[in-house]
Amino acid sequence: MFLYGASGHAKVVRDILQQNGDEDFILLDDNPKIKKLNGDHVFQLNEVDVQPKDKFLIAVGINETRKEVSKKISNQFFSVIHPHAQINTKVDIGDGSMVAAGVVINSDSKVGNHCIINTASSIDHDCVIGNFVHIAPGVTICGGVMIGEGTLVGAGATILPNVKIGAWVTVGAGAAVTKDIPDHTTVVGVPAKRINK
Repeated sequence: MFLYGASGHAKVVRDILQQNGDEDFILLDDNPKIKKLNGDHVFQLNEVDVQPKDKFLIAVGINETRKEVSKKISNQFFSVIHPHAQINTKVDIGDGSMVAAGVVINSDSKVGNHCIINTASSIDHDCVIGNFVHIAPGVTICGGVMIGEGTLVGAGATILPNVKIGAWVTVGAGAAVTKDIPDHTTVVGVPAKRINK
C-alpha cells in the first residue's frame, strides 16, 4: 500500500491505518525536501517499484490536488475507515476515501471517491456526497442532502435536510446552509449567504 502525500492530513491517515493494524505501507510525496513523517521515511515516486497490484490512497487535504494526483495514478485505490467511526451497513463508500474518528454515517448514504469525512462529522440518512469532497471536523449533514464534486464543507457547518449543494462550493466554518447552493459558490454565515471572491 502507498500513501501519496506526507504532510498534516497524511498523519491522520497513517494513524488510522496503524489503528486498523495495517503497518505495511509506504509514504510518497512530490516534495523532495520532505524526508520523514512521524519517523517513517518518505520516498519520491521514482524511488519505489510500484507493481500493478499495489493500491494507493491520496493523503492530501486539498480537494483540487487530490483530483489532479488521481489522474496520474493508474493503480487501484483503497479506502480507510477509523475503528471508532460508526458506518451503517447500507452505506457505500467510494475508492480512495478516508473516514476519521467519531464520524457517523447513517443508512442509505453514499460517499464518493477520494473524499475526506473528517473527525466527529455526521452524515444522516439518504445523503449523496460527490467525489473529492472534504467534510471538515464537526460538520452536521442532515438527511437527504446532496453535495457535488470537490466541495469543501468547513468545520462545524450544518446542512439542513434535502439541501442540494453544487460542485466546487466552499461552505464557511460554522455556516448554516438552509437552501440550495449553485456550483462554484462560497457561502458563509447563519443562515449561509453567498460572498464575492
